[in-house]
Amino acid sequence: MIQTDLIIIGSGPGGYEAAAFAAKHGLQVVIAEEAFAGGTCLNCGCIPTKALIHDAEKAVAVPNEGAMRLAAAIDRKNQVIDGLRKGIEALLGQPSITFLHGHASLVDANTVAVGEETVKAKDILIATGSKAKMPPVSGLSPDEIRANPRVVTSEELLNLSTPPQHLCIVGAGVIGLEMASVFRAFGSKVTIIEFMKECLPTMDQELARRLRKSMEKQGIVFNLGCGLQQVDGDKVTYQNVKKGTSETIEADCILVATGRQANVEGLGLENTSIEVGRRGIEVDDNMQTTVPHIYAIGDVNGRQMLAHAATFQGFHAINHILGKTDNIRLNIMPAAVFTHPEIASVGLTEDKCKEMGIACAVRKSLYRANGRAQASEATDGLLKLVCDDQGKLIGCHALGQEASWMVQEVATLMNFDATADRLAEIVHIHPTLSEILLNAASH
Repeated sequence: MIQTDLIIIGSGPGGYEAAAFAAKHGLQVVIAEEAFAGGTCLNCGCIPTKALIHDAEKAVAVPNEGAMRLAAAIDRKNQVIDGLRKGIEALLGQPSITFLHGHASLVDANTVAVGEETVKAKDILIATGSKAKMPPVSGLSPDEIRANPRVVTSEELLNLSTPPQHLCIVGAGVIGLEMASVFRAFGSKVTIIEFMKECLPTMDQELARRLRKSMEKQGIVFNLGCGLQQVDGDKVTYQNVKKGTSETIEADCILVATGRQANVEGLGLENTSIEVGRRGIEVDDNMQTTVPHIYAIGDVNGRQMLAHAATFQGFHAINHILGKTDNIRLNIMPAAVFTHPEIASVGLTEDKCKEMGIACAVRKSLYRANGRAQASEATDGLLKLVCDDQGKLIGCHALGQEASWMVQEVATLMNFDATADRLAEIVHIHPTLSEILLNAASH
């Protein structure tokens, strides 16, 4: 039996960062992990994807060598993962943290079983992340997927050493678009099937449309407004909702990227009074579940399925345990999709403002008017600032090179309730793409 201040279930970005933060502030911490340290983000998500995206950009310039370059990229990706995983394991090896390897489940509201070990804790933090969500159509039940090696999630796709001849992607969200960019660059024919009328439905739709058109120029085929009906071997059948017709395509690899769902199975939640909703474990703004000393952060609560959201939800939860206040504003959450070109967003879109009845003004700036963009051949892009009726920054949306950098700058300013006029008074380096942001603020 181990007695501790805090046990954390899951060692992804939310879990391991919370463990280090708690230990730094004097808590004795146990962290349990049944797979690899670093969770989905490090091992089969954010980091490996970005490693392949980096190498895919170089592969575009060398046609007909996709297979050779992908194999080399997979090797480099694995080296990156291995090095970072060792770093996290070292972080979790500090004296105030006990790292247990094994499946963790709640025995009761104060006790967690980890393999054959039992841990008693004053507080519990659940950070078990999420898994790929499959649509309820013929051919995608767990047994059918096991019997059809052509159907993969992003986890399996990230380990392919040979690019598929034809990759069919179901879902035009973040995962689907990033994988489309990667494998098109490595030489695959790519077809995307999406039920919504546009890709990236949660982002600014003008920018999403521009991104799609740019990806179409790269040879990626989009079938929008199309609902998946069936997967049978290498055949994918979908209905064109607008036309009312069914069509079938053949692909040697089928990526299902229709979202993710909270990892709550096997946690022993039934041994507590923790409530689970449609999105995941129910929590309040302090990340407390319906059992006050048990917290849930990251994808498992379904609020914001982003690695950095998990990290900062973890910091906020630990501060609440310690009785400390903080200035973390979880409602200001920047996000980026690392396609080519990349797209990034923070805060409200113009459409969301209209939906909510919020008066707003939008200031735009085109990349092609920027000197650095011209010099770098990066003129394909647009940035939009969204301000309320007092001029306060309430959103920023960008498509183009370094979009994530510029959105992050605005996210910082939004945390201090800055106005666009105040942004326009901040000196920016010349020549840089950040002057696109300055130009938007000045109009």
